[in-house]
Amino acid sequence: MSSFKDYENMAMLDLSDDERVRLKERFEQIAGGFSALDGLDTDDIEPLVSVSELHNIMREDITFKTISRDELLTNAPEQQDGYVSVPAAID
Repeated sequence: MSSFKDYENMAMLDLSDDERVRLKERFEQIAGGFSALDGLDTDDIEPLVSVSELHNIMREDITFKTISRDELLTNAPEQQDGYVSVPAAID
């Protein structure tokens, strides 16, 4: 298990001595809570992928005819090289 100093260095924290003492105590409390889980027998427990039993319901991917480039360009006030020509947005 990594020490608080290791985490402090990885996070590139520059803590005062008071901050270091306070955070180290809190870190040890949190790490101690997780170490309590080490003793649990989880051999017969199915891994949990989602907390909800709902699954994504996606529509079927159905293709349909879209407007062709030529049809689109017939409505363009100006065109150039097969593209709609618009005024410059930036000078």
